[in-house]
Amino acid sequence: MHWHSHLDAAGFVLAGGQSSRMGRDKALLPLAGRPLIQHAMSILRDAGLKAAIAGARAPIAEFGPVIADSRAGEGPLGGICAALASNSARYAVFLPVDLPMLPASLIAYLVHHASVTAQAVTIPSMAGIAQTFPAVLDRATLPELESELDAGRRGCLSGFQAAAASFRQSVSPLPVELLIQAGQIADPRKLPAARWFLNVNTPQELERAESFLTSR
Repeated sequence: MHWHSHLDAAGFVLAGGQSSRMGRDKALLPLAGRPLIQHAMSILRDAGLKAAIAGARAPIAEFGPVIADSRAGEGPLGGICAALASNSARYAVFLPVDLPMLPASLIAYLVHHASVTAQAVTIPSMAGIAQTFPAVLDRATLPELESELDAGRRGCLSGFQAAAASFRQSVSPLPVELLIQAGQIADPRKLPAARWFLNVNTPQELERAESFLTSR
């Protein structure tokens, strides 16, 4: 599953959210003995990527390079644009800080698929539902994504769809279940795939994630 060995890609953790439902900045919240930001950085690094932090609100430079958010206040899509503008690799992988359960093999395969197919936007699906993240974007999508922001449209998935359309492509999510069945991805912790996409947005979800990880 070492898909990443020759790929031109970099990874970014999106850590600029308001954390309004959590009540405090999520990035430094502990989960299974490590802050969420460290979980996210480890996922990207274990996938073979150089990792940086985009849109940081907390002082978390000790965990990795921090990309200044040149479009602060414009949501995750603003952080994505800032990261793409700073990136010299062809592909950029974006992982929110609140998705700590994803296996690195999924990230690595998405990058591999993007490289082989030359897709502008690559995302997974779970149970037939497209997952906005993790996302692999061709650096050339930046102008279209900036146009979306300039037009006041901040939705990430709709922005990805517009970016793909500018390349005369469509966003076709990769079904995680099929990748598992084909032996392309796996989780060494043996967590069911349905749990990989648990967003840790509330104290209750943090407790659930803690129980899932510590039980393993």
